[in-house]
Amino acid sequence: MHGGGVVLPVNGGRGPGPGDGYSSEITFTVVMSCLMAASGGLIFGYDISITGGLTQMQSFLEAFFPDIIEKMNNATQDEYCIFNSQLLTTFVSSLYLAGMLACLIAGHITKRIGRRNSMLIGASLFFVGAVLNCAAANIAMLVVGRVLLGFAVGFTNQSAPVYLAEIAPARWRGAFTSIFHFFLNIGIFVADLVNYRANTIPVWGWRLSLGVGIVPATVILLGAAFIPDSPNSLVLRGKVDAARASLRRIRGRSADVDVELKDIMQAAEEDRRYEDGAFRRIVRREYRPHLVMAIAIPVFFELTGMIVVTLFTPLLFYTVGFTSQKAILGSIITDVVSLVSIAIAAMAVDRVGRRSLFMVGGGILLACLVAMTWIFGAELGTNGGKAMPRHYAVAVVALVCLFTAGFGVSWGPLKWIIPSEIYPLEVRSAGLGMSEAISLALTFVQTQSFLNMLCSFKYGTFAYNAGWVVLMTAFIFFFLPETKGVPIESLREVWARHWYWKRFVKPRTPAPEPSAAPKVADGPAV
Repeated sequence: MHGGGVVLPVNGGRGPGPGDGYSSEITFTVVMSCLMAASGGLIFGYDISITGGLTQMQSFLEAFFPDIIEKMNNATQDEYCIFNSQLLTTFVSSLYLAGMLACLIAGHITKRIGRRNSMLIGASLFFVGAVLNCAAANIAMLVVGRVLLGFAVGFTNQSAPVYLAEIAPARWRGAFTSIFHFFLNIGIFVADLVNYRANTIPVWGWRLSLGVGIVPATVILLGAAFIPDSPNSLVLRGKVDAARASLRRIRGRSADVDVELKDIMQAAEEDRRYEDGAFRRIVRREYRPHLVMAIAIPVFFELTGMIVVTLFTPLLFYTVGFTSQKAILGSIITDVVSLVSIAIAAMAVDRVGRRSLFMVGGGILLACLVAMTWIFGAELGTNGGKAMPRHYAVAVVALVCLFTAGFGVSWGPLKWIIPSEIYPLEVRSAGLGMSEAISLALTFVQTQSFLNMLCSFKYGTFAYNAGWVVLMTAFIFFFLPETKGVPIESLREVWARHWYWKRFVKPRTPAPEPSAAPKVADGPAV
């Protein structure tokens, strides 16, 4: 039985390989640049999570959604359907629709102006959107502010992960790229802490929740101006001397950057061989695995169910019987679990590989979703008319924490790592733009439909996601090759030796020496 290819570690004692001559030194510039780029994830995480607490916050609902207050005070109300409001979900989901539209143009713009400048655009939009939300006097202002935040997400999510992948040393690329997801979860954690305090402030507490986002947006807007652009982006724009200077700054003044610069220039030359655009190019046969992954990775990421769990954790806990304040506290607990699990993934991803983390995470997610299906079905029923016993409600909190941990060591960070590293330079902007647009489009659909699904399908909502977890884990097992330790511009050889994708991808010409290719074994990883 065939599975994903297994790539032996770079320079694993069997002669030279891709990345020989590359510097693996972790410099101050690399660390600071990565922290600044990953901070875009912090604002994204904050804007994701802040709505979860807001949507059941008394001061916010009184100001904009008084009908939900009436439902919360109705003793005969179906617990599954309290928060089923189309206007409320429009407020939440407008960010993702705007982000999807921005991604369709952000890739082209990023390729023209560079990764760093694209992040500056995103930070500016974050700032304006946060100010507008904080000052909102009606629902229209809230939605417009969320739309601007969505445009910001489109630019930062398209440019920041690939910036991290391009400047990180190949040996530690997985760990550095996972910082984006770690910061995203720090943003989620901070949002829940702010909501926990704001929930106790009558009348204007919701303004505190929305206004705090101005602070990180300002810091990133100022800090991004001082980091270097990635050498890959500079070479692609014909700025070879600037790319060499950027490489020396990133790798250290004493590092020999000629080998790495030569590989980057060769990848850029591949881009210049074609006159057609990156989006037209990625549908060609030779890029078939990249096209499939650009679609499959974001689709499966969204269908784990984690996005809606993240967005609506406070509402989920409220549904099973917790008070508003305790529901937010439960969400804070899951945030801590998430941060710990992502830190574990960052330490493990470049040691055990991407595929192993996918397999472990898939098993945990499946077990938790099946257990939640049983508990919700047995204890809350199909009509939501009875209260869940306390010990079962506590079990739901434990399962959500375990689910969060499984996601945090697998699909959470790997959703950012895999797309940022697998695309050849000539289609990288198209692949990343397509991947993030699909992800945001599906998040929009899910945030628009989750509360309605919970109201209509009841506990079957969790069984739906469980079925998808089975499918996505099997897909990863058979079709995603291992990429740990392989330089980003040398990954063509990985695809060219995979048991299935080798029929589409051929080694780069002129062909490298046999010893220069990463050693790949057909068959499932063990």
